[in-house]
Amino acid sequence: MLQEHARIVQFIAMAGEARGRKKLQKMIYIAKKMDFPFAEKYELHMYGPYSEELTLRVEELCEMGFLKESCTDKGSYVQYSYNVTEEGGRFLETAAAPHEKLADCIDRLNGKSSRFLELVSTLLYFDYLPKDEQIAKVRIVKNKLNFTDDEMQDAFDFIAELQACSVVA
Repeated sequence: MLQEHARIVQFIAMAGEARGRKKLQKMIYIAKKMDFPFAEKYELHMYGPYSEELTLRVEELCEMGFLKESCTDKGSYVQYSYNVTEEGGRFLETAAAPHEKLADCIDRLNGKSSRFLELVSTLLYFDYLPKDEQIAKVRIVKNKLNFTDDEMQDAFDFIAELQACSVVA
C-alpha cells in the first residue's frame, strides 16, 4: 500500500515541486498513460481526467508529514503547491528506484501549462479512438476552453514526443 504513496512522493521530489492540484493530477495521469507505474484510477471530470485516489493519497501524505502543502492567493483563485519534507525524503529511501526515463518525462510535463496538460490528458483519455474522433470528443467535453486547431496539433506532437521517452519506447 505505501509503495503507491512512495511513488507520489518520488514524483513530486523529481519535479522539485508540484504547483497546482490540477497540474499534478494531469502530470501523473499522463505519466501513467506513458506506462509509468502509477496505480490511481481516473475518470473524466470537469478539468479532464481526475483521480479521487490521488487526491486522497496526497492528503494522506500531507497528514503523515511527507509532503508540505502551501497555498498562494492568486486573486481569483488559490494555487496549491506541494513539496517533499525532510521526513518525506527519509521515506523515499525505502522506495524502489524510479524508472530511468521518468525524470525526463516529468521535466517535459512540468514545463507545460495546466491548460495544455488538460488538453493532452483529455486527448489521451480518448486515445482508443481515431485522431479525428479524439478531437471531436475534446471539442464536446471541453467546448468552453475553445482549443484551436494549432493547440490540438501541438498536443498531438507533445504526446508523440512523450511516447518517445515512455517506458515502452
